[in-house]
Parts: sequence; structure tokens; C-alpha cells
Amino acid sequence: MTLSVSPTIQTPELARKAVREAADRIRPHARRTPIMTVELDGRPLVLKLEYLQRTGSFKLRGALNAMLSGERPGRVVTASGGNHGLGVAMAARLAGLPADVYVPETVPAGKARRIEALGARLVRLGPSYADAAEGAARAAVETGARYVPAFDDPAVVAGQGTVALEVVEDAPEVDVIAVAAGGGGLAAGTVSAAAPDRRTVAVEPTGCCSVYRAVQAGGPVDAEVDSVAASGLGASRVGTVPFAVLSELGRAGALSCELVRDEQILAARDRLWEEFRIAVEPAAATPFAAWEAGLVPGELPAVVLCGANTDWTPA
Repeated sequence: MTLSVSPTIQTPELARKAVREAADRIRPHARRTPIMTVELDGRPLVLKLEYLQRTGSFKLRGALNAMLSGERPGRVVTASGGNHGLGVAMAARLAGLPADVYVPETVPAGKARRIEALGARLVRLGPSYADAAEGAARAAVETGARYVPAFDDPAVVAGQGTVALEVVEDAPEVDVIAVAAGGGGLAAGTVSAAAPDRRTVAVEPTGCCSVYRAVQAGGPVDAEVDSVAASGLGASRVGTVPFAVLSELGRAGALSCELVRDEQILAARDRLWEEFRIAVEPAAATPFAAWEAGLVPGELPAVVLCGANTDWTPA
């Protein structure tokens, strides 16, 4: 599915400039994760091993860029399904700031444990990410803390774009980059770094697809959240900032959206282990599932394996 055109709000040049500035800003703290070029099913593929990032997820990049932009706050607060909370907790620790991380009651135990281990105050609130986000935003207003959004923020989007910037720099022959999409931050950052020369494929589970639904509707709308990948991709509504970036920079075929079923995601996760001994969470296996299903085009596509915060044990 290709994104429709919307009024101009941003140029590719400005978007790439923001990503490059973010890369300079976070370089002292974030890892430059490796790539691995493989051949599977007779097809070449580049794997971006972002699950090796500090905190086990790409989310650290956006959290760092947001926190290091502008004036230094006295305290930070955020809402997360887990991975963004880990990123904010780590970024706050590096900056010497206290942090409150609101999570839904369904947060995986491993992610909750790691957030607290980084020194953040963990607040469980409600059954969904939307409930946690509402509580976190309210707490930020009441306390005067700086709220660090999981995806709906230009600095967060630019920070996430540094993943794709590294892919482009380390493997310039890559012509398509496939990423998992939840609230749209990683997809928007990838388009910012890659368009118009390379296509971004945003991949979501069929039962958890806020970006896909927004593209269908022509704007952000509420979407169901029911997937094995919900802890990583559980945004019920795409962010307005990411959607604006995707709408603007994804025109002319620079972005497409694809859906995969939960059983495909789990099979892809298991195959990554069997073939490469890579253990990732379901959200990170989502774009690889799309590649396996033939939904990612290109002579040499790249798949971003974005996180590994899971307690899953291979059979």
C-alpha cells in the first residue's frame, strides 16, 4: 500500500539534515550497530543488528536526541510499552536526571525489570499503552517534568532515523529498508534518512497496525491492538508528527506499508534463531516476516532487527 500525497511541510534535505545532526548529538552515547550481509532462500539480504544497541532497542536513539535537544530539564517522564521506557531510563541515567516511566499493566516482566534496574521509577497504569500515555502526560503537567514522547516528536523521529543513516553509510548499495512500525517513529525516521533514493517499507501485524489504518483513512485514526508484537508495536494511533513526515516524504513510491500475521512473525523470529542464532522479540521479527513473504522488494533490501527485549527461550 502506497501513501497518498499531502501538502508540503518538509523537504528531504531538511529531514536528512535533522537526522545527521541527531547522529552527531547521540554519537558519544549510542552504539553504531553492525550490519550483516547474508543470502537466504537464494536472495541477498542485509540485516541491521540494532537489537545490539544499548538497552536492546533502537529506542535509545530517539530518547537521547530528544533529551539532549534544548534546555536541560529537572526531571523526565514518559510512557512506553517497554522499549522506549528503557531508552528514556538509560538516557536519563547518562544525563544524571531522575525519570518516571509509565507502562501498561501488561508490560512484559523482562522490560519492567530492566527499566527499574536503570534507576527509573516504574508506574504501571491501565491495560493499554494509551492509558499509560494519558497518565504520564498528566503527571508531566502536574510536576513540571519534561515529557519525552515515544514517537510523536520531531527530535525522537530524527534520532530514530540514525538507524537508517548507518545502513546507508555502511551499505550504500541497499535500495530498500524494511522496518517495524508502531507509532510511526522509526518508519518516519527511516524515510527521513533514506528518501527519495531508497524506499522504506513499514511493516505491522494485521491486528496492530496504526500506520496502515492511518494511510487508509488519510490521517491518524484509532486502531486495534491485538498481536504477539503488541508490547513493541502497540500504539493504538500513529503519531501526528510521524504521519506528517511519512505523508510528505513517502510520496512517489518512497514508502509502502505491509501487514503480516502473528504466525508469520513467530515463524520469522524462530527462523532468525535457527539460521543466524539471532534472538529478537516479535516486533523486531516483523519486517523479516514481510521479507520472507515476498513483500519487501529491491535488489538488495535491508531489514532492521530493532529490538531483543524478550524473555523468549528458543525451543
